[in-house]
Amino acid sequence: STIMDRGYVNVRSGSLIPSWIAFSVVRLLESSFGPYVNYEFTAQMEEDLDRIARGEESRVEWLGEFYFGGGSKRGLKSIVDNLGEIDARSINSIPIADGIVLRVGKFGPYLEAEGTLDTETGELTEPIRANVPADLAPDELTEAKARELLEQGKSDGRVLGVDPVSGNQIVARDGRYGPYVTEVIEEMTEEQIQAYLDAQPTEYYKNGKPKPKKKPKPAKPRTASLFKSMDLATVTLEQALQLMSLPRVLGTDAEGVEITVQNGRFGPYLKKGTDSRSIGSEDEIFTITLEQALEIYSQPKQRGRAAAKPPLAELGVDPVSEKKIVVKDGRFGPYITDGITNITVPRAESVESLTHERAVQLLADKRAKGPVKRKTAAKKTTTAKKTTAKKTTAKSTTAKKTTTRKTAAKKTAE
Repeated sequence: STIMDRGYVNVRSGSLIPSWIAFSVVRLLESSFGPYVNYEFTAQMEEDLDRIARGEESRVEWLGEFYFGGGSKRGLKSIVDNLGEIDARSINSIPIADGIVLRVGKFGPYLEAEGTLDTETGELTEPIRANVPADLAPDELTEAKARELLEQGKSDGRVLGVDPVSGNQIVARDGRYGPYVTEVIEEMTEEQIQAYLDAQPTEYYKNGKPKPKKKPKPAKPRTASLFKSMDLATVTLEQALQLMSLPRVLGTDAEGVEITVQNGRFGPYLKKGTDSRSIGSEDEIFTITLEQALEIYSQPKQRGRAAAKPPLAELGVDPVSEKKIVVKDGRFGPYITDGITNITVPRAESVESLTHERAVQLLADKRAKGPVKRKTAAKKTTTAKKTTAKKTTAKSTTAKKTTTRKTAAKKTAE
């Protein structure tokens, strides 16, 4: 969980795939903390800790030598205090091919190809950059794939046309999180900005000085990801405008709450207030009606749980519980249950080979073992008993001391 939270790995089909930032972290450790990032150091440290555990070496002296150093050994403190200038650009640059480097930037990894020399002008062209898709694993970034991404990065997207309403140009691009469409909004000129400021009324502070006028915020372009069924090379202007028009308002329910349909990270869904419901496919986003949406909302919501799966097999009735025995697919594999007792199907046996007699036997064996004892509860009970015993002992000791004091006082008085 630690390396996942820090973004060093991503999970894909049950496997941990290293991210590019992990490579940068490892390079930083190897270049600046080399003595501590190797197998020899770890092995030696294990031996030292074993000697401390056996009482052959003082832990305080060992820790002091480890941190401050001693003799020919250099301590951790001296390394940390004398790291020097760390070249962040060098650490975050990973060669991919001749003239192509991957850089780990603030907003994710990207490719950069060196600029070429223009033979006519003698000037060096600007380097070409391209985002690396988030779902592209490091071992999948071959030289051919890198050059393909750089070719896509040369252009500023495929122009689809002009939005007849806003008059802005619509382009299709390939981004880090996949293909998308967006509108190109031209930046305001200095003259336009000044005209905007002149049109604003002047406001004053309490002391009578005029407040500085704020420049207009740049307009945020509309952007939308392509559906999985769409292709970057064939998407049309009409489709792009449809995508950028989302979320689509279907209408309102009987209470007047607005219902919309849109596409999200986990697929298309309906939204009514704080109540969201998934729908079948992305194509339904533009075809689903208000009546169909109301029908979906009339059904009970399944909260974080899929519809119940049918049993894998039915094996008759258990003679003890007189309940039906079925085999179900559970989180940790198939299991046998009569609704009261559950037992996992042994790994050496298959669901198809199970018989009524074998299921009855497995359930009987599970009942004979009794309920599983929870160590946590036992531990809490033991701890509680120890605490009570300590308190009782403390009270007894206090009482004895008090009695002794009273006896001594009585003798003195006599």
